[in-house]
Amino acid sequence: MIATLLAAAALAAPSACAPIPGVEALWKDEIRYVVVGEMHGTTETPAAFADLVCAARDKGPVTVALEFSEGMQPMLDAFMAAETEQAARAILAAYPHGPFVHHDGRGSVAMLDLLLRLRAMKRETPSLKVVAFAPDSPRVQGFSQSYYDLDMAHRLATAARKAPDSRMLVLVGNIHAQRKTIERMNLIPAVVHLPPAEVLSLYVVQQGGTSWNCRRDGCGPAPLPMSYDAAVRGVIVQPYENGAFDGVLALGPTTAAEPAKP
Repeated sequence: MIATLLAAAALAAPSACAPIPGVEALWKDEIRYVVVGEMHGTTETPAAFADLVCAARDKGPVTVALEFSEGMQPMLDAFMAAETEQAARAILAAYPHGPFVHHDGRGSVAMLDLLLRLRAMKRETPSLKVVAFAPDSPRVQGFSQSYYDLDMAHRLATAARKAPDSRMLVLVGNIHAQRKTIERMNLIPAVVHLPPAEVLSLYVVQQGGTSWNCRRDGCGPAPLPMSYDAAVRGVIVQPYENGAFDGVLALGPTTAAEPAKP
């Protein structure tokens, strides 16, 4: 009996939100898309993103958009609806494709923890939506990366129209989150295609540490440069990188997140 009551109490307990300094600057009425541009493969960014989602729930309905293949959506829906964490993990483990099989930093222990936290939040806040928006459309010779990013933006806009009263929080690689054409790559990022007045895009600044990613010489932890004051923490809304971003999310030196085994 006591074990049953404790389990019920744990289920009913609200998700703990770690406070992030400056977060209130994100919740302006006109902002539909809060975009977090990250370097994949860190422990800290998915955890902080979960805290942003947690805080956003107090401001109204929320849609979470993750840079997972759109083909993962049925699996994500089943994961979120699973009755137990064990069942949710089994659903993810059985999925034969994607970053939890072919690891690129998006299938990390930290990303699994993010999914589990989102699942817990959805049980508390049933209106919370979680969508996968990375296109499954095949790459066609002669069509650049810009077409892929255009498809990304279309999927974000489609998800927004399906929940018009929701604020959308987007976690995506920082290249896709930029507000300006990246001339050296001849790339028009996804965010450029969204209504500018409805977007607030944050860059997760590099303050040293490591990330887990794949390079030509293999996959594993790799050092990150320190290009921002390592002592700064929180959300700072002011143009960054000549207006490529509306602000930064400073989390301090990062720790590489190993691939998950759901």
